[in-house]
Amino acid sequence: MTDKRIQFNRPHMTGKELYYIAEANFGSMLAGDGSFTKRCHRWLEENTGAAKALLTHSCTAALEMSALLLDIQPGDEVIMPSYTFVSTANAFVLRGGIPVFVDIREDTLNLDERLIEAAITPRTKAIVPVHYAGVACEMDTIMAIAAKHGLKVVEDAAQGVMSRYKGRALGSIGDLGAFSFHETKNVISGEGGALLVNDSQLALRAEVIREKGTDRSRFFRGEVDKYTWQEVGSSFLPGELIAAFLWAQLEEAHLITDDRLAAWNHYHAALAPLEARGILRRPFIPDTCEHNAHMYYVLLAPHIDRQAVLAELKRNEISSVFHYVPLHSSPGGQRYGRTHGPMTVTDTQSERLIRLPLWCGLTREQQDQVLTTLERACVPA
Repeated sequence: MTDKRIQFNRPHMTGKELYYIAEANFGSMLAGDGSFTKRCHRWLEENTGAAKALLTHSCTAALEMSALLLDIQPGDEVIMPSYTFVSTANAFVLRGGIPVFVDIREDTLNLDERLIEAAITPRTKAIVPVHYAGVACEMDTIMAIAAKHGLKVVEDAAQGVMSRYKGRALGSIGDLGAFSFHETKNVISGEGGALLVNDSQLALRAEVIREKGTDRSRFFRGEVDKYTWQEVGSSFLPGELIAAFLWAQLEEAHLITDDRLAAWNHYHAALAPLEARGILRRPFIPDTCEHNAHMYYVLLAPHIDRQAVLAELKRNEISSVFHYVPLHSSPGGQRYGRTHGPMTVTDTQSERLIRLPLWCGLTREQQDQVLTTLERACVPA
C-alpha cells in the first residue's frame, strides 16, 4: 500500500553514508577526531573561512562551548532574540548568564539590530544573533555595535549551513559560530554540530574545552609530551561514525542546497497571488543574503485561524507545523531571562507562522497538493 502522507521532513541520504561508516570501522579512532573528522574540519574551514572548525555532538554543545570560551559568569547578560530554540539561551544560563530578549524584525524574523544598543548594560557580555531560516541577520550593524561596546558575538547559525551574508558564510562573521547537523537540518549526521572559531586567539582554548579541559589535541600533534587537565571543559566531540556520516553529506552539500532551493522557489512563486490578496505573507530575503532554503514558512493574515489551517492540512495527510513558542513567554524564559522593551513583533508573528513540508526529493506533485490544500484552508469556498 502506497503511503500518500506528505511528511514535514524526511532526512536525506546521499548513498555514501553507510559505506563511509563501514570504512570508519576499520580505522583506529572510533572515539572521534579520526580521518573523517579531519576531513569535515577541513571542509568547514575551507568553505566558511573560519580560523578553526571543531565538530561537536550537537549545535547545543557548540553553543555551550561558546559560553565557556567567553567565560560567562553569573549575572553576565547576553542579548538574543526570544524567537529561537531553547539551546540559544540555555547554553548561557548553564554558566549563570542572563538572556536579555530583544524583539525581532517584522520582515526576516531575525533579531532587530536597531534595538540592540538600547539593551546594553554594564553587565552585557555578548550578542547572539540567530539566523532564522538560514537568512542572515544584519551582521555589519551587529558587529559594529559589538566593537563599539567591547562585546563578543556568537552566531547561532544552526539553520545556516551554506547560507551567506554579503558573500560571507554564516557562522564565520562573529567571534564564534555554531552549526547544527540535526536530522531536521539541510546537511545532517542524525545529531551533530560544529563550532566555528573565527577569533584565532580562542582556537587553542576551544580545543581544550572540547577535550574535557585537557590539551589532548596538542599531545596527538606531538606538541607536548603528555596531556593534562588545563581548565574547565567537557566531552563535546562526536564519535567517528557520526563524522563519517556527515562527510557523505558535506561532499554533496551544494547539490542538497540546489535541490531544496528548487522546491523553495516553487512554493515562493506559487504563493505570490495569495500574498497579493492579503491572505498570507511569504518569506522575505534581503538582497545582501544568499539563503539555503532551510525552511519555507508563511505568515497567515490575522483574520485566519492558524489551528483550523493546520487541521485541514492534517486531514489531507499533510504534515505542517508552527514553530517556536517565544522563550520570553515560557516558564524557563521568565525564570532565567528578562525582556528589554516590548516583544510585539515576536508575539504577533509567532502566532501567525506555519512551516510547509520541505526536504530533498519532495516532488512538484506533492508541493502542488500542499499548495492546493493550503489555499482551500485559507480561502474556504
